[in-house]
Amino acid sequence: MPSTSAEPPLSAVPAAVWGERADAAARSVTRTFGKRLLFLPGTHIGAVSFPGRFSLIGPWHYWWQAHYVDCLVDAGRRELASGSRFDGASRPSAGRLASRLVTTIRFRNRFRFVNHFYDDMAWLALSTLRLEELARETRKPGRRRNAYVRRCLTLQFDSAATEDLGGGTYWSTARDFKNTPATAPIALYFARTGQRDKAKALVAWLNTRLLNQDTGLYMDGLRIRNGEPVLESAVYTYNQGPVLGALLELGGAVELERASRLIEAIGRGLTLPGTGVVRCEGTGDGGLFTGILLRYLALAVRDARLPESTRSAARDLVLSTAEALWTGRLERTPRGQEASSPRLIFSSDPQRPAGETYPAGSAVELSTQLQAWMALEAAATLG
Repeated sequence: MPSTSAEPPLSAVPAAVWGERADAAARSVTRTFGKRLLFLPGTHIGAVSFPGRFSLIGPWHYWWQAHYVDCLVDAGRRELASGSRFDGASRPSAGRLASRLVTTIRFRNRFRFVNHFYDDMAWLALSTLRLEELARETRKPGRRRNAYVRRCLTLQFDSAATEDLGGGTYWSTARDFKNTPATAPIALYFARTGQRDKAKALVAWLNTRLLNQDTGLYMDGLRIRNGEPVLESAVYTYNQGPVLGALLELGGAVELERASRLIEAIGRGLTLPGTGVVRCEGTGDGGLFTGILLRYLALAVRDARLPESTRSAARDLVLSTAEALWTGRLERTPRGQEASSPRLIFSSDPQRPAGETYPAGSAVELSTQLQAWMALEAAATLG
């Protein structure tokens, strides 16, 4: 539900207000979904849904947890800027929770970081890179564990990137599908860790094999069936995000021009009719998709190398979508809790209020709540 005409224009909403909204989302997600693993002190993990509890034998969404780490890093950066914790001085900082979460992901993932899906591992590698940067900025030593994550997962990415089908990376250890969801975040990871030639090769493959020249958007992937590649032409919001991130990180004239064209294509092809709101992709895994795109659109807004018109377009996409998700929220104050800190429920569909997408008594998924939190964090960076 986009904001009404009685509300101030999005550009007039101060960054501090977006920060307050992001803090509210952070408190709601960490308090509602954040749990200890088997009640062990010093652990932190996100429950898949609420009501519900975290279970070792229940569904395991490794990549949701990786984006939970990213959201906590976002909150940690705002804590660093403001000098105050998002959830009060008596509770752990966002950075501390993020560090606990990375450790707990390893515990829950059978005491290792290696996973069946290369895209899952790429998201965790990217989030731990950002966590290490946060540690440096707070003048706290980065954990050796973060370096171990990088060494361990880089080996996996090198294994996934082969010359089969002309390049790209496999999606999973089944090695029967090369796609944008894995290739793009791995390319971004390579670019951020100084492996520019590898990153460029992966981006070139995406441009050659999976960029739809008519729409300017990246398609899903190439599946191998009976030894032959079969194009999966579906277009998802989140696939555009890490491609955009990789283009900006590489930062050459060609990459920046392509980044501008991609932002234009997103505005044309991935927004809801008659609005500047980026469409969302439902629940489950899809509940994270648009939040991921907004994270990288916000990076483009802050990139002075891009044309001002491009940055303005990206800004409008971020703010319009974040406002729609904020406006459609539902606030509930659980019994025994302070009315000043209600539990927020965000809709999975920006065109509908949360009371419709999550009616009373229904389970609320972590993915959709992380998506809204990500959107608010992206908006908060645009002051």
